Amino acid sequence: MAESPFLKGAEEKTVALLLREADVERLLDMGTALEAVEEALRQHGQGQASNQPRRRIFVPNGVLHVMAGGMPGWGVMGLKAYAAVKGKVRFVVLLFSTETGELRALIEADRLGQIRTGAASGIATKYMARPEASVVGIFGTGRQAQTQLQAVCAVRTIREVRAYGRDPERRRQFCKKMEALLRCPVRPVDSPSQVVAGADIVITITSAASPVFDGHLVEPGQHLNVAGSNMVHKREVDDETIRRADRIVVDQLEDAKIESGDLVGPVERGITTWDKMHELGEVVCGKLPGRERQDEITLFKSNGLAIEDVAAASKVLERARAEGLGIEVPLF
Repeated sequence: MAESPFLKGAEEKTVALLLREADVERLLDMGTALEAVEEALRQHGQGQASNQPRRRIFVPNGVLHVMAGGMPGWGVMGLKAYAAVKGKVRFVVLLFSTETGELRALIEADRLGQIRTGAASGIATKYMARPEASVVGIFGTGRQAQTQLQAVCAVRTIREVRAYGRDPERRRQFCKKMEALLRCPVRPVDSPSQVVAGADIVITITSAASPVFDGHLVEPGQHLNVAGSNMVHKREVDDETIRRADRIVVDQLEDAKIESGDLVGPVERGITTWDKMHELGEVVCGKLPGRERQDEITLFKSNGLAIEDVAAASKVLERARAEGLGIEVPLF
């Protein structure tokens, strides 16, 4: 297990480090995020890390979202809070030492959240997709879609990506950018069926409130990362997709029961049950398999865990200290 910066010299530090978005962009790469998220999930699966589901405070002009978790093995605990008001969203992560309780860092976390969300899908793909998976279909062409592809390409050798979004020009530009970044063919397609047909991995990372494709299109052996929604009134996949999935894994069952619109409705309608689902941490730590047969349809429903943010943020802080970045804020 990697040693945390929180376990060294905690008593000597009397300041918290303020890190801005530009710092995070410089310090957090996808490889590091994958390692951090995988370790957070492993500890969660072993019962060594705790995570509280997201809570929301509604006000007339917006919503405050708060999620918290702790990784005692790394000496860190913290929370992510983000306010969505009048169409603008602002993210921050607060990190505390589990040894002293002192605030160690305040980190702007928009980019951090994008990268760790992609990393969670990457870890699910690592453990659940077929080893030879090489064709990806993705619904969504926004910033979150970029990190989803980066993560999947980091854990599998991808030879082709197909992308679909509602705006033809936006998906064309997305594919051009991602092809240069990933150095593999990324092509825009004109229909949901072209995304799903023949793909080994299917990703949904959209803002849709209703399913983005017909579940009858899903093929044996495919792995699905369903990552766009964390609201109970929204869903990206339909009942047929859930019915056909042989294995459904979530990041946390407690959280999924609160905010996974892709699963709550199907459970209420008797299409599946919660006791048939498992947590990704259980798969990562080896308690359960992610896939047992080549023809299994596997599905990962991602809502996002605070410990993923905490783990990624601790890596950012570690590197910032090593490189002398950030603004030191005196503590009382």
